[in-house]
Amino acid sequence: MTVNLLNNIPTDLSNEVFEELINTDSVRVERIISKGHSSPATGWYDQDEHEWVMVLEGFGVLEFENGKCVRLEKGDSFNIPAHTKHKVKQTSEQQPTIWLAVFYK
Repeated sequence: MTVNLLNNIPTDLSNEVFEELINTDSVRVERIISKGHSSPATGWYDQDEHEWVMVLEGFGVLEFENGKCVRLEKGDSFNIPAHTKHKVKQTSEQQPTIWLAVFYK
């Protein structure tokens, strides 16, 4: 079955949308759709898995515990090693930001 990750965008994006595409013992793939969303002001993601993310549409800004920020535009990808504390600082408010996230061990 063919799936286009840029199609079937929900009209209600009042909450971020997380869609699991693949889940095995060693890898998990998600499509995440954000529109003006960011992580809570307090707390950090601290994951047991590595995470490779790519922005397919829109933009997103990742912030790391050490103060570094990385802005990802359409087509950009970034690898986040396991236990690297991070959060989403900003996503586009004008259009949906579509992320492809690959979690792996």
